[in-house]
Amino acid sequence: MKAKIFFCWLKTILIFGSVCSLTFTAAAQNYYPAEVGNTWVLENADAEERRTYSLEGPETVDGTEVITLKIVTEKLSTDDVDTDKYFLTVGTESIKLHGTILEEAAIGGTVTADFPTPATFFPLHLELGDKWQIVADAEVKAGFLEIGGKSTTNLEVVAFEDLQTPAGTFQNCAKVELALQFSAGGFINIDATTYQWLAPDVGPVQYQNSDGLLFKLVRTNLPTEPDPHDVNADGVVNILDLIFVAARLGGIDPEADVTGDGVVNILDLVRIAQNLSD
Repeated sequence: MKAKIFFCWLKTILIFGSVCSLTFTAAAQNYYPAEVGNTWVLENADAEERRTYSLEGPETVDGTEVITLKIVTEKLSTDDVDTDKYFLTVGTESIKLHGTILEEAAIGGTVTADFPTPATFFPLHLELGDKWQIVADAEVKAGFLEIGGKSTTNLEVVAFEDLQTPAGTFQNCAKVELALQFSAGGFINIDATTYQWLAPDVGPVQYQNSDGLLFKLVRTNLPTEPDPHDVNADGVVNILDLIFVAARLGGIDPEADVTGDGVVNILDLVRIAQNLSD
């Protein structure tokens, strides 16, 4: 009996190893897909306010080709609109911030900042407890007033949560706390804490502003249906899905039979390995 169990495990390991050697790449979740054309629309519960995220460009700013993340906040009952622009480049590990133009209703003007050394806007892959900081010398323009200011935003991944939104249910969402401190001219002082929830391979799905108003994703042009290759339903296709299928080889299990041929076999392992998350 022990020998039978041993050979079953040995078979699983050998098949799993052969599949990985052919097609395995490191799997990691991208929490902020930053391709031009991506859009996310979030609304509060009574649909009176809306936040629209869109990625536009590219354009050249100070000799650097950047894309623009535009976040438009609308109060639909009053037609009040604030538009924030973030000028970004996308690397293999993070999105870098090169400059901002923010409309600030609290001061009735705009706050602009440039980053000679680009700051980390968001890492593409997030883990609980990750922390980073965005510090900028900023210029405030309100009417005829122009003054210099200082902005510091401390960001931290404080939780991972499953969320339900009008656009669907999202698992393993990173909850990021953004704690902003801004001062200018000795008389403008802003302390504000907001929260952004990011779903793996989808991006922004929920946002809470400094007044506690919650916005949920109502639509996006990114796929939001569960990936059929995510057989263990943890929100990402990775080595754990391969292990899930490998442990059921030779059996009949609809959850592990991703090819739909009626049996769990090496073809199911290959199919999952070919669809590992980037």
